[in-house]
Amino acid sequence: MKKINFVKFALDVVMGLLFVLFFNKNVLGGLAFHEIAGLFFAGAYITHILLNLGWVKRVTLKMFDRSLSWRVRGSYALNLLLLVSMTFIIVSGIMVSHVVFPNINVGNEGWFKMTHISVSFLVLALVGIHVGLHWQWVVNICKKMTNIKKSRAWMRYVAQGLTLIVLLFGLYQINQTSFVTHLKSSVSAFGVNTQQTGFGGKEAFGERGGMSEGRPSGGEGQSGFKRGEKGGNVNVVTVILTYTGIMAVFVIVAYYLRKLSLYRKKKTVANQN
Repeated sequence: MKKINFVKFALDVVMGLLFVLFFNKNVLGGLAFHEIAGLFFAGAYITHILLNLGWVKRVTLKMFDRSLSWRVRGSYALNLLLLVSMTFIIVSGIMVSHVVFPNINVGNEGWFKMTHISVSFLVLALVGIHVGLHWQWVVNICKKMTNIKKSRAWMRYVAQGLTLIVLLFGLYQINQTSFVTHLKSSVSAFGVNTQQTGFGGKEAFGERGGMSEGRPSGGEGQSGFKRGEKGGNVNVVTVILTYTGIMAVFVIVAYYLRKLSLYRKKKTVANQN
């Protein structure tokens, strides 16, 4: 296996960990980490695109070729949606920056902040789907790194059991963080005001409600922090487990839906022969 795949894997892991940490602005000291790490994430994401630019060019040139499978077309559409939404998160994050770019003043900071948060929940789901569709690649990389050439029966049973546990844990966290509410808000974020979507209220962001966890209330400005305020510390492991668990739900669903699709296709071909 090419060494570049290990570089891609390591980069993806770092990006994944950073992204889930962004869902709590109090983590690792507060807003300063959120914004500085956000810029690092932006650079890593651009690097990720450049490393996969060959695939993008090939598929783009063949987009109107009838021989191109719908699976590849769907993957291309998903990546395009990720590109647009991730770019918006990065740009809107810069627009509402209070630490790295404190002198940027936008006319409607509240709207940028609202959509920055809501679209992040959408991207969490999209990233999960993206990883699920490429999960076999992840497994192959892990096997190569651990020198496991062939999976044994007991390992498959353990993996299935862990998958069930992770799925249940992720569903629990979806309920605890009101993830569905945030996901709906990401759909209705554009063209509506903050009050219509309920952002900034307790209903949208409760104690486990995402980016507002531990956030001061009232009079602190659009970001939930006074300019220059560091914020408090929270348990990093808890944040990682919470939002990685939510992402894992989409990983598992996407993986098994793809597996089911391949099984049906294989069965159809076998019946035709």
